[in-house]
Amino acid sequence: MSETFKGHNGQVELTADSLTIHRRGVLGLLTQGLKGEKRIPYVSISAVQFKKAGLLNGYIQFSILGGIEARGGAFDAATDENSIMFRSSQNADFARLRDEIERRVAAAKAPTAPVAGAVSTAEQLSKLAELLEKGLLTQAEFMAEKVKLLGG
Repeated sequence: MSETFKGHNGQVELTADSLTIHRRGVLGLLTQGLKGEKRIPYVSISAVQFKKAGLLNGYIQFSILGGIEARGGAFDAATDENSIMFRSSQNADFARLRDEIERRVAAAKAPTAPVAGAVSTAEQLSKLAELLEKGLLTQAEFMAEKVKLLGG
C-alpha cells in the first residue's frame, strides 16, 4: 500500500521500501524539466530537511548518502531534484510525511535481531564435524557442506 503527498513541483509517494518523487504539472516542468521519477530507498536517506511554509513556500528535502543537496533554502529547493515545495495549508501533511519517512529510515537501518532458535555457523560446523567423526559423512560431503556454510 502506498501513500502520496502532493506539492507544488511534484509529489512524494511512499512504498514499503522506498519513496518516489514524481514530477508533474507546470511547476514541476519549469523547475525540473522533463525528469522522470526518482526512487530513493529509505536506507539511502541520510537526513530529511523540513521548512514550514509561511509567506513563502515550504519544502521538504531528502539528503542521500554521497549526494550534494541544495543549501540555499527555499529558493534553491525549488530546483533541487530531492526537494518538494508546498503551501502553508499543507504544513501538517508534510510534517507528517517527514515524521513517517524518519520512522521508515530508522526501521530500514535498524540491525535485525537473530531469529529465536537460529543456529550459528560455528554450531553448524561443530555438528558437521561430529557427523564426520561418527562416519555419517564422508570427507567430501563434510567439505561441501562447510563451503556452503561459509558462503563459498
